[in-house]
Amino acid sequence: MFKKLLVEFIGTFFLILTVGLSVFSSGSGVIPAIAIGFVLMVMVYAGGHVSGAHYNPAVSLAAAIRGALSWKDLLPYWVAQLIGGALAAYIASLLVVVTPAEAQAKFCIPVLIAAEVLFTFALCYVVLHTATDKDTEGNSFYGLAIGATVTVGAFATAGLCFGAFNPAVALGLLTMGTACWKIAGITALANLVGAALAGYVYKLTANE
Repeated sequence: MFKKLLVEFIGTFFLILTVGLSVFSSGSGVIPAIAIGFVLMVMVYAGGHVSGAHYNPAVSLAAAIRGALSWKDLLPYWVAQLIGGALAAYIASLLVVVTPAEAQAKFCIPVLIAAEVLFTFALCYVVLHTATDKDTEGNSFYGLAIGATVTVGAFATAGLCFGAFNPAVALGLLTMGTACWKIAGITALANLVGAALAGYVYKLTANE
């Protein structure tokens, strides 16, 4: 378990560090979305054989509903992911100038919720089918599929929400001071709803 939690900590750390550094040093162009998708892809390949490479409390919830993660391991996974994300966000805030929350564009809350739920669903759905399904066991494309889903979501939801699809990212944005408590909380809850839906829909669509 220590190895699994350490891998989850490391993967989440570099995911959120990349979010902070790429968004606030490169701006709102294509680079952040590509960088975030790529770092998730490589970290998934690096840690998938150890912990399942969730790096995301929402993915861990979907995996628990699907039966790929023990319910007793869910909370330790969440703790490792959230600590890794918060620490990465703090370090990122020391390295780059972060746009304060009050200067952020005002999101339409219903639109934010819909966007975060839908693309968190997509992410978790792809994870479950490519990385946990017996029909795709041993494939070489799961990391690319997962990373690409996040990149697609970031492009598709630009301006609608933070494009977190991950409560650890929401916490990281809060830690950096670029998201307020309300928006971070709504984002995290939307992510968990999308994950739960993906977990149950997987059961309806998998050949198991």
